[in-house]
Amino acid sequence: MLDLIFNANAWASLLTLTVMEVVLGIDNLVFISVLTSRLPTEAARKARALGLSMALIFRVLLLITLSWLIGLTAPVFSLFGHDFSWRDLILLAGGLFLLYKATHEIHAGIEGEEDENGNVVHAAFGATVAQIIAIDIVFSIDSIITAIGMAEHVPVMILAVVIAMIIMFVASEPISNFIHKHPTTKMLALSFLLLIGVSLVADGVGFHVPRAYIYFAMAFSAGVEVINILAGRKRRKAKAGA
Repeated sequence: MLDLIFNANAWASLLTLTVMEVVLGIDNLVFISVLTSRLPTEAARKARALGLSMALIFRVLLLITLSWLIGLTAPVFSLFGHDFSWRDLILLAGGLFLLYKATHEIHAGIEGEEDENGNVVHAAFGATVAQIIAIDIVFSIDSIITAIGMAEHVPVMILAVVIAMIIMFVASEPISNFIHKHPTTKMLALSFLLLIGVSLVADGVGFHVPRAYIYFAMAFSAGVEVINILAGRKRRKAKAGA
């Protein structure tokens, strides 16, 4: 352990892995923010905290069980000339779930969900947390398998994951508040989830989509949305001053 403290390569790996885990965690953070947006404020805060805590626990457990995790990439069966591993099946299932969930949320956002008295229906806390945990497993396996290929020392990987999750925990509430304050960004976030779902399904069937392309598309779209928000704010100020 002391050797790692004075190992320049270990510090470089820690920095690289932390940045990578934060970037890969954006997907998870967007999903959690969208899901909790339909919960009451206090329940949403608890669900975010629980969801990110579970994500941290899953990542650390997966890093500790490296031999089992590496086995997930071994072929289980072949179909149409492609070897499927447990990792492929998990990514495929997670991608399909994201596609379903994003489509359902988009429909709910457009049509609205009301009870027989016309009151808006809030999501159930337990169901929301269960969905967060399910998708945590998918994103955890995907990011940790990537981390294994980038670093040699498990303590470095665990520390990088912990630091990244602390950053995500701090960022989760501002992001959720921003989505709540600007409803159009929720649709943008849901479109991101559709894009991520498609990429997970593609990865699951052997067609790898470079994450850089996806993150560039997300960053570009988010930039355009920020410009729209600023322009709308300027127009409202102009009308108020007229």
